[in-house]
Amino acid sequence: MDLAGIYRAEYGRCVATLARLLGDINLAEEAVQDAFTTALQKWQTLPPNPGAWIVTTARNRAVDRLRRESTREARHAQALLLYHQDEPSEVGPVRDDQLRLIFTCCHPALAPEARTALTLRLLGGLDVPEIARAYLVQEATVAQRIVRAKNKKKIRDAAIPYRVPAEHELPDRLPPVLAVLYLMFNEGYASTAGPLIRTDLCAEAVRLARELAALMPDEPEVLGLLALLLLTEARRPARLGPAGDLVLLADQDRSLWNRQLIVEGHELVRRCLRRNRPGPYQIQAAIGAVHTDGAATDWQQVLALYDQLLALAPTPVVALNRAVAVAEVHGPAVALAALEGVDLPRYHRLPATRAELLVRLGRNDEARAAYDQAAALATNPTERAYLETRRDELTGEWRAS
Repeated sequence: MDLAGIYRAEYGRCVATLARLLGDINLAEEAVQDAFTTALQKWQTLPPNPGAWIVTTARNRAVDRLRRESTREARHAQALLLYHQDEPSEVGPVRDDQLRLIFTCCHPALAPEARTALTLRLLGGLDVPEIARAYLVQEATVAQRIVRAKNKKKIRDAAIPYRVPAEHELPDRLPPVLAVLYLMFNEGYASTAGPLIRTDLCAEAVRLARELAALMPDEPEVLGLLALLLLTEARRPARLGPAGDLVLLADQDRSLWNRQLIVEGHELVRRCLRRNRPGPYQIQAAIGAVHTDGAATDWQQVLALYDQLLALAPTPVVALNRAVAVAEVHGPAVALAALEGVDLPRYHRLPATRAELLVRLGRNDEARAAYDQAAALATNPTERAYLETRRDELTGEWRAS
């Protein structure tokens, strides 16, 4: 019985459902955690619907707690009402608890970093180390953000409704909502620990992106994010070799790519281009479209898109990814110079990229040291094994990620 797998797959949905029922994030999370503890003690075999079992048990636990802590008759009445309530009907334009929870947690009363950290914890069931890796910050920093967000008076005491915001609220909430789905997918596509790919997390991020696109079909960045996720997900079947080893883009068997997702992603990119309102997710989706168009990547076009992306989002990660394209177009020496000043002290892909460039330049001793640094930073065993193998082989072969 894979209770850990059920926890990863069901945690976010269960918390979202309970949050809507209870109107209290902390109580919902605690009730779901209690229900999983009970499951660990009671389950000998899996129930027919584990998620429904968890929700029912968590709701009953929440009722019991409300009764125990009741100091007023109204509080006791609330518990009784909850106990006798059938599964509530959906309210508002969105028929999805998780999407509602994302919009709720992305309330402007919270700091931007706290919004996405809290939502990744509640919705994706991500642990603090996984969220810290997504942000490339220390674990203690993430833990503090989550505590501050959950204790924020406006969320805890003001009964902020669990609903999609009104139209005038959307501009303030959409950017962190997109960031949550993007980071959730990334953790699924390159997990912090355990198996390299968490298909459940990838699938949930794609599903929620589809829900968001259906809700806001005229927002180009929403369509751009969905296109980006689809085009990346399309390459997933070729990302691991038969032995479970990492296979980078240049070595992937393109016949394994999901053509249906590629066609859908390309159509979304074309819809974005027709709107002529470029944004970071749309440009990343366009890069994904170039990678999946034909038998080989047009690196000139990829570099031009990265130049545009860097102008809109001048982040160290974008600069790092751009350097890969620079190497293909202008050579490793120019790319190595482009990495000077890129500050990503906790990101293993910076020394890994530098190592590949050094190999191409024949500077193997420096490359070996860079691979050692990258392997020490990598938290996923599959990625670490790949880096250690590259260090030991040092074939001089360049492989784009």
